[in-house]
Amino acid sequence: MAYIWHLEKQRDHKEGYYIGKEVSEDDPQWDEPFNGPNRWPSPDVLPGWRETMENYHQEALKVCKAIARILAVALNLDADYFDTPEMLGKPIANLRLLHYEGKSDPSKGIYACGAHTDYGMMTLLATDSVMGLQICRDETMKPQKWEYVPSIKGAFMVNLGDMMERWSNGFFKSLLHRVLGNGQERFSIAFFVEPNHDCLVECLPTCMSENNPPKYPVIKCSTYLSQRYKKTHADLSIYEKQT
Repeated sequence: MAYIWHLEKQRDHKEGYYIGKEVSEDDPQWDEPFNGPNRWPSPDVLPGWRETMENYHQEALKVCKAIARILAVALNLDADYFDTPEMLGKPIANLRLLHYEGKSDPSKGIYACGAHTDYGMMTLLATDSVMGLQICRDETMKPQKWEYVPSIKGAFMVNLGDMMERWSNGFFKSLLHRVLGNGQERFSIAFFVEPNHDCLVECLPTCMSENNPPKYPVIKCSTYLSQRYKKTHADLSIYEKQT
């Protein structure tokens, strides 16, 4: 599904266009939450744009699956552990084209995008040359220390989300991050990857022991994502209307 939104909740100033996997009504999973047909601009307005975005979506997913193999090896699992029908066989994958504008003022609670962690498994991020993304390595520190992430031409940033932290029992951390505007326009492309709708996210076998039991309860991927969206989005109807 694709849609445009403009958000000023909690004084965030950004707009974007979401593009999910193209799921037609004859697909067995078309009515799952977060699925559905994309809404594309007329080719008369943006000729070739749909094809470009669909190709980017496919290639970004390949990159994320390659990263998943690296994560698996780092967790002492088989390299193809996540590349199974139950996990990344039919992943939830959403592309977000983001535009930020205005000048942020944290002292007044004004941000391009306020502090948050990503919900899912991982995020692949491409940005322009305008600085703005900040991370907080220790969110418990008072006051919190924020540092800018440099934008490197031709490079992607990879961020691991809350679901990966749950899977790894805290071995991988989901970093708190935010975006500050400096008055310049800023553009970025975020690609969010989560496992299959029905995937049970539970502590990985190599991430627990007698002295390190699972820290999080088992939960289905789509249930977890729906819970997180309900807490952070005022209106969930765009996802619920298809269920």
